[in-house]
Amino acid sequence: MNILGVSCFYHDSAAALVRDGDIVSAAQEERFSRKKHDSRFPKNALRFCLESQGLSISDIDIIAFYDKPFLKFERIIETHLAYAPRGLRPFLMSIPLWLKDKLWMRELIRKEIQKDFQGKILFTRHHEAHAASAFYPSPFERAAFLTLDGVGEWTTTSFGTGKGNDIHILYDIRFPHSLGLLYAAFTYYTGFKVNSGEYKVMGLAPYGEPKYAQKIFDELIDLKEDGSFKLNMKYFNYCSGLTMTSDAFHSLFGGPPRVPETKITSKEMDIAASIQKVTEEVMLRMARHVRKVTGEDNLCLAGGVSLNCVGNGKILKEKIFKKIWIQPASGDAGGALGAALAVWYRYLKNERIVSSSDTQKGSFLGPFFPLSEIEEFLKVKKAPYEILREEDVFSRVVDLMQKGYIIGWFSGKMEFGPRALGSRSILGDARNSEMQKKLNLKIKFRESFRPFAPSALKEKSSEWFYLDEESPYMLLVADVKKEKCFDVSEELNEKKGFEKLYVERSQIPAVTHVDFSARLQTVDSTRNPRYHRLIKSFYEATGCPVIINTSFNVRGEPIVCTPEDAYTCFMRTDMDYLILENCLLDKTRQPEWKEEHDWREEYELD
Repeated sequence: MNILGVSCFYHDSAAALVRDGDIVSAAQEERFSRKKHDSRFPKNALRFCLESQGLSISDIDIIAFYDKPFLKFERIIETHLAYAPRGLRPFLMSIPLWLKDKLWMRELIRKEIQKDFQGKILFTRHHEAHAASAFYPSPFERAAFLTLDGVGEWTTTSFGTGKGNDIHILYDIRFPHSLGLLYAAFTYYTGFKVNSGEYKVMGLAPYGEPKYAQKIFDELIDLKEDGSFKLNMKYFNYCSGLTMTSDAFHSLFGGPPRVPETKITSKEMDIAASIQKVTEEVMLRMARHVRKVTGEDNLCLAGGVSLNCVGNGKILKEKIFKKIWIQPASGDAGGALGAALAVWYRYLKNERIVSSSDTQKGSFLGPFFPLSEIEEFLKVKKAPYEILREEDVFSRVVDLMQKGYIIGWFSGKMEFGPRALGSRSILGDARNSEMQKKLNLKIKFRESFRPFAPSALKEKSSEWFYLDEESPYMLLVADVKKEKCFDVSEELNEKKGFEKLYVERSQIPAVTHVDFSARLQTVDSTRNPRYHRLIKSFYEATGCPVIINTSFNVRGEPIVCTPEDAYTCFMRTDMDYLILENCLLDKTRQPEWKEEHDWREEYELD
């Protein structure tokens, strides 16, 4: 039986295909449309899911949508009524969209498909889809789950238990009280884009001091010992306005929000450190309460807040649960997968077979491009390239990285979720102290403070990082081992803010954050054997089992999907070499790159 999961219209549209319980394909619409966080109906992602399996829409038995539109519409109407007469403008803006499309999702899906689909269309609740996406692919026969995001229909946070083929939500927190929206409010206040820049706030936090944390606890959030909370809504504007924060919020923190793209000051650093500390405390209290109530040894996480890898790392470090598993596509995109799995297990009551690792397949669920297709593209483009034997790919790339070159790495199936995991990645030598600055300013065209993640051999990672668990999806932060770090305490004490950035802290300075931590990806030989072999070759040549891995894109652009996307990104930046499967391209040999318009205008800065 083929079940197609769909998420759209709110954030990160996606489609996912589950065949007889097996996750066979999934992708975000943004990768095909090249519009970051594309929320439109995922017609391209849907087409990919079908064509990759040799199917047509007539082969689909059930389409599962990750939301209950009428419940969400009920929440919007009730919220506007509760805040009337304030909020008239956003009400008048949103209602026509709902009455035209969003409310009639069943009819819209059939219209978008534009074919005679004979199967059923079913709807899950938003947080049910998140819980399903977390529990069903996990390696646990039974576990607790915790879902945290901005808001679904009414629910913003939920926890419960999964056992076998069923999940039970035991408790939820409801709108407008939301940890995700609290964090989004501070994202907005620090001058970053909501639903996109939250990870920047997390990356900015170590540069500041949590000077405002107590003020947040005193004024903004009434946090209980069990992790439940209520927000003081006088400080927020998302219920009745077009902004996240109110005048009272601005007065409390000493002024209006930072204007985007202006200088980041110590105030923004301290604000970021403060909301990150508050968020971590909420997550920890919730995790302790979930363990106490459910008695389960293992925890599954999903929802947008679960992408806060620092908070995830704190839960793991405190050993509240024996093991945790986090859905790699924790945001709304993963809801498409969760909806399909929920239908297969909960609605159809099929048996669940638990894998010893997980059934997410490394999250390599997107398009693959064979070498013949890549060569055909390069010949049409008249792009000079060299074909390498498989064994030579690794030695050449390792040699180039040791020489300080930056490599675009395009290999295998595209990742599902926001992280590049060694399929659509930009790679470099983590030992090179200049690499972070070069990558940020000349490749990614983004803020200099943004950290980069290390990819490490799973079997060697515990020698370099304080993490005894695997982290295949780059969703955990761990400290670099002390013996790999330098004593720079005196030098750091003299530095403030971004002055700390270029102090070498460890033997892998390009991936060691200012607080001696790193957002770690552990790479094993089963999920991505080719990427594992590359890092192993680097280790054999250098004695270091760690390289830089950042997503193959520039600021404002989705991660590349096709060879053409990769070549375009390669040519627009100061990237030195590009690997397209077994094709090696040298930037110095490529024809002059010309575009009629400034390509940066295509992308909305995030």
